Amino acid sequence: MADVARVAGVSSQTVSRVSNGFPGVNEETRQRVLAAMKELGYRPNSAARALKRGDFRTIGVITFTLSTTGNMRTLEAIATSAAQEGYSVTLLPVAVPTQDEVRGAFSRLGELAVDAVIVIMEVHLLDSASLSLPPHVKIVVADSDAGDRYAVVDTDQAGGTRDAVLHLLDLGHRTVWHLAGPETSYAAQRRTDAWRRTLEEAGRVPPPLVRGDWSAESGYRAGLHLAEQAHCTAVFAANDQMALGLLRALDERGRKVPQDVSVIGFDDIPESGSFLPPLTTVHQDFAEVGRRCVESALRQVRQGEAERGTTLVPMRLVVRDSTAHGRG
Repeated sequence: MADVARVAGVSSQTVSRVSNGFPGVNEETRQRVLAAMKELGYRPNSAARALKRGDFRTIGVITFTLSTTGNMRTLEAIATSAAQEGYSVTLLPVAVPTQDEVRGAFSRLGELAVDAVIVIMEVHLLDSASLSLPPHVKIVVADSDAGDRYAVVDTDQAGGTRDAVLHLLDLGHRTVWHLAGPETSYAAQRRTDAWRRTLEEAGRVPPPLVRGDWSAESGYRAGLHLAEQAHCTAVFAANDQMALGLLRALDERGRKVPQDVSVIGFDDIPESGSFLPPLTTVHQDFAEVGRRCVESALRQVRQGEAERGTTLVPMRLVVRDSTAHGRG
């Protein structure tokens, strides 16, 4: 910095103001300083500036897996939104969903120097009394019911499920079968609970639950079972990948969609409109979830206070060709 000041003929304080983008430096002086920086190959030391300011302009993201559609698209939106605010993202993957792994991820935060953390994981892993969170780091949790303890951003999964089930009932189906996600998933449980509650409120008896693991293969295996159920005329699948496997199984067993069985998915992945037939599904706005996660994290950083409460992002039903009127 002293070398830049000498070449530009200004004080080190002026160089500091220019490199940090502070106002109060006239344009001619600023250009002279920038030219000196370029001539000398000077780059501000971001680590030193972070220590001096007490912030690192970095957001940590903790997640279990990047293999699911929701996690990948949410992470993409977080990275994009953070970059627009001048922040970088540090990803901390948790290999196994255990308390020790979660504890280890938070321990590494002290070494990685982040201002806030966005957590994409099951909330019960944040409930351990022995889990120590860095006191200076602000927390935002995506996809959970932890609004009494953290700032939470989630999609209105109960509302989206209700719209899907009511759509099928309005088409004249007597009831709706459910291809659920894994028991370990909080999101899957919410969709299952909302499916059952919507049917009961409509005076319908929920059929036996069929469970998958989010994969198309598990949807296919479940679909072979559902194809044998003569009274199954409508299925709500907890995600689009399982719905894809379900469509294949029904086709192999001679059950036409939607003439014999109507199928609704969940997520509205980019490929869902190209399924055969194009899939009716519930659209999740993962980009908005990621944006609001970053918004909440930076608001906490700037205000110096932790937030609590849940922000729900609305969903919408996308009707395509995989649903039709029931047989009465």
